Amino acid sequence: MKRREFTLQVAAIATGLAAPAFAQAQGGAPVEGKDYARLAQPIALPATGKVEVVEFFGYWCPHCHAFEPMLEEWARKLPAQVNFRRIPVAFSAPQEPYQRIFLALEAMGQLDAMHRKVFTAIHVQKQRLDKDADILALMTANGIDGAKFTETFKSFTVASKAKQARQMAEAYKIDGVPTLGIHGRYFTSPSLAGGHEQALRVANFLIQRVAKG
Repeated sequence: MKRREFTLQVAAIATGLAAPAFAQAQGGAPVEGKDYARLAQPIALPATGKVEVVEFFGYWCPHCHAFEPMLEEWARKLPAQVNFRRIPVAFSAPQEPYQRIFLALEAMGQLDAMHRKVFTAIHVQKQRLDKDADILALMTANGIDGAKFTETFKSFTVASKAKQARQMAEAYKIDGVPTLGIHGRYFTSPSLAGGHEQALRVANFLIQRVAKG
């Protein structure tokens, strides 16, 4: 990336995150080891010219469900120079179907339609989605092609994506969700930062730090 392009990118990110960053500054700058952690071994990422932000989450996690509305609004307002994505985490075998639900919906291009509905089914309607039949019933009730979903859910592609998700979670040393990873260098979370809003403010601070080099 050329120096001028990098300077413009930093300016755009700073502009896009200015208001939340100012709010953070009013309470003092985030503190490493308290509000966020630095990875001892940075993760090598493709050179895309963007700052990568990932949310590690699980549909099974009530804290992720509670965090989702604020996170979704925040993600919508991120500048174009920030690439945000979600990575579903499974810490145990019973959580793996929930991970594959996300990956199957992602592969089918149905995340926008179904992401919040899956959270609602689990945490509001109290549905258990750890069995194939129950998962399929939710999908078909919401207009998703059942045969295509089943094929995708059980596909090699989804199995490979689940492996990649596990590897990324291990690289970030994730031991709880929700957690925000910032460009393979830092992570923060509501539990670290002291709340949902605080975690997003810390994320803004770290995004700007990465953009400035």
